[in-house]
Amino acid sequence: MKKLLIIPLLSVLLLSGCSLPGLSGPSENTIRIATLNTVESEIWGNTLAQMIEHYTDLDTELVTNLGSSMVFHQAMMQDEVDITATRYTGTDLEGVLNYEGITDPDQAMEIVKKEFDEKFDQTWSDSYGFENSYTISVTQEFAEEEDITHVDDLKPFADQMNFGVDNAWVNRSGDGYEAFTETHFAFGNVYPMATGLVYQAASSGSMDAVLGNSSDGRVAAYDLTILEDEFFPPYDASPVARNEILREHPEIEEIMQKLSDTATTEDMQEMNYRGDVELVSPSIIARDFLEENNYFEDKEVTE
Repeated sequence: MKKLLIIPLLSVLLLSGCSLPGLSGPSENTIRIATLNTVESEIWGNTLAQMIEHYTDLDTELVTNLGSSMVFHQAMMQDEVDITATRYTGTDLEGVLNYEGITDPDQAMEIVKKEFDEKFDQTWSDSYGFENSYTISVTQEFAEEEDITHVDDLKPFADQMNFGVDNAWVNRSGDGYEAFTETHFAFGNVYPMATGLVYQAASSGSMDAVLGNSSDGRVAAYDLTILEDEFFPPYDASPVARNEILREHPEIEEIMQKLSDTATTEDMQEMNYRGDVELVSPSIIARDFLEENNYFEDKEVTE
């Protein structure tokens, strides 16, 4: 399995219509798999690559460190990659398809499958089984002391709370902070920061509540409690492949289906913890996952 590192600057090239260097003439037996610049995405890129090489004679090439789902989409549309390893229903519903207000997971999955096939000639596969949704968390200690389980339980404390959030979420339309305040309440102080910093900020007491991600392993690492809420759209994770490559190699679609419903959100937290906190290579995490499950040899694929 080859691995090609793409630095974030090349995201600009993609959006401006330029090609990724080194990808203009792939071998017809090489499947190019793109990942985001997250441990989670790299784990599933490696999982797909190892499954493809396990079940077929095809080679794989990882195109890593792409900066966003929109860059993913551009790379697929420009035939720069064949599979994007981690697409999230809520992200592409809004960013690519311009849908808003979809909160039902089944409806979200139905829409992306239909629209991506009809508009882009791509197959959005069934979910891996987990979602990586925005979530609001507090320390376990605070949750237990005040009997807090739902985001609405924070309302009596909100005007005195420091809220650490993902940089991109503050001005996000649809399910960003402004929309949150319209359906819920406003926090006393809101501090935008890099996603990776919010967990430590909550654990240290610098922040009283933080916006994170449901599958992030650092939620457990920093003894945080994810609060229930119905505000955020579903972000179920799936691979997406160009139909052209599936027509040439139909066995790849079966491989993607073998990976459906194989990892819970809790499983993904554990895998992300190994990558983000213990600094285990995503390729090793993927290998361990597949070996523990015998590469899903016995899993039946239903149409």
